[in-house]
Amino acid sequence: MATALSPEKPRRGLDSKPNMTLGQIFTMSFGFMGIQFGFALQTANTSRILRSFGADVEQLPLFWIVAPLMGMIVQPLIGHYSDRTWNRIGRRKPYFLTGALLSSLALILLPNSGRFAG
Repeated sequence: MATALSPEKPRRGLDSKPNMTLGQIFTMSFGFMGIQFGFALQTANTSRILRSFGADVEQLPLFWIVAPLMGMIVQPLIGHYSDRTWNRIGRRKPYFLTGALLSSLALILLPNSGRFAG
């Protein structure tokens, strides 16, 4: 047991997490910024695209509530699995990379979705 005079040193074992360098933090933050740009572009154009599919203005709030509800379901699941994943590129990087690629694909396909629906 640690006392005020003799604090215990933190354990360094298999379960300890590596410290991130400033470069790694910057790279991760830069990736987050790119993902947020993608989400902003998607958000800016979704209402127009839904209107072109025939959605009424009164229906748009129902479409907009789907994303937060799915986030409440999917994000805890992804967090659960990413906390238990460790591979050669890291613990959460595979999930960030997959999310960035899927968001990029959605940004490419979203403006052209009329071609796929017709």
